[in-house]
Amino acid sequence: MAQNFLTCDREQALLMPPDLREWLDEDHLAWFVIEAVEELDLSDFYADYREDGWGAAAHDPKMMLTLLVYAYCVGEPRSRQIERRCREDVAFRVICANQVPDHTTISRFRQRHEQALSDIFGQVLALCAEAGLVRTGVVAVDGSKFAADASDSAIRTYEKLAEEIVAEAGRLDADDDELYGSKRGDELPEFLSRRGGRRDWLKQAKKRLDEERAKAKEPIPRSREERLEMCHRRLVEDWQAQRLADRAYEAAYERGVRERGKQAMGPGPRPYQAPAKPDGKINTTDPDARRMKFGRNFIPAYNAQTVATEDQIIVAAEITTEGADFEQLEPMVAAAERELEGAGIEDRPEVVLADAGYWSNAHIDALRERGMTPIVAPDTTRNRPRKTRLGGPYDFMRRVMATEKGNDFYKRRQCIVEPVFAQIKTNRRMERFKRRGLAAVRSEWRLLTATHNLLKLHRHTLRVATA
Repeated sequence: MAQNFLTCDREQALLMPPDLREWLDEDHLAWFVIEAVEELDLSDFYADYREDGWGAAAHDPKMMLTLLVYAYCVGEPRSRQIERRCREDVAFRVICANQVPDHTTISRFRQRHEQALSDIFGQVLALCAEAGLVRTGVVAVDGSKFAADASDSAIRTYEKLAEEIVAEAGRLDADDDELYGSKRGDELPEFLSRRGGRRDWLKQAKKRLDEERAKAKEPIPRSREERLEMCHRRLVEDWQAQRLADRAYEAAYERGVRERGKQAMGPGPRPYQAPAKPDGKINTTDPDARRMKFGRNFIPAYNAQTVATEDQIIVAAEITTEGADFEQLEPMVAAAERELEGAGIEDRPEVVLADAGYWSNAHIDALRERGMTPIVAPDTTRNRPRKTRLGGPYDFMRRVMATEKGNDFYKRRQCIVEPVFAQIKTNRRMERFKRRGLAAVRSEWRLLTATHNLLKLHRHTLRVATA
């Protein structure tokens, strides 16, 4: 008797059913993503195209958005790999209706609709709210470092950067002549500065400069020569901001002496010389990225911040270039309130949980004034209180954490927000951003967190269907 096998005939003219709906199971994630995108308002995407139909035909923005959302859901953010899977993966072929957009088209779509992709987060949050998944009574704030699309070896000092500009462009002398005339461009200011209160002035000046850059949303050029010029300009801007802050501090101190007297203002801090030229460092691949600590190493990265509910639904997602979290508590809660309001959710957070990295007296007081109950670990070692923090909110929070109810609340933080980053980094292998620049990374992070919420909504839908 002959052996009995299923036929494997690769010469068969048709290997798959002609109807795309027969290619995947009805409960497949691809169908859910297609239906979810159908519910979104895509007017911002379509508004970027001509209405008269002139020009070469473009891929439908709805299809391209569905493709990107599904790709991020399955942990595939790379445009070249997305193109490959549009040829080889059945789910991708269903989404594209057997079209194959090339990787350049996918990348340009992501760049062209940067803001619209960022705004998808709020619409997905609204879908989760309609399904009853957004409970805002208790929320947790946390952040995690994500590697930037840049190498640590690309960090340059001002001197090294100038050498590379000379080597690559040969225009540094001409640019300096145009900018400074007969001067060198690195002359010392004609005044002495003082240390002391200067630190706050410099900090605020740098913060304002970073805010201006974030609002400008300046894209990172693809050309290395243009990136070097951008890095050179930013280092000079940082240096100029420092010098202006020095002068403002000097003027404020002298004005205080004239108005209140030398005795009221005190002897003043010790004088010091401002740097003669920019003394910072910058990454020439992604100038917005900052060196942050990863274990024992430091690499260019961004600090991704989230606010999550007890159902692990992300209600706020932002990006900061600050490695520490202590300035992010109140801004993240405020961002969560804006997102909830934009999604049509009237409820507001009542209890806010955060670890010791978010400790800030001012932020904790601000949340309490708005009727919220912040439960923030005052320190990492409960048995050894910090002598520099004794009194005020610190002692109060230690008493709260010492109670059974306060301790139970704080224990919920770990189960609420830390699995969010574990699912993104470990399950979906999204540990590095694929785009460069603060605005582009923020757009990618919000798209990534929107797909996290969409996956939660998909699992909830499956549970309801099988209940």
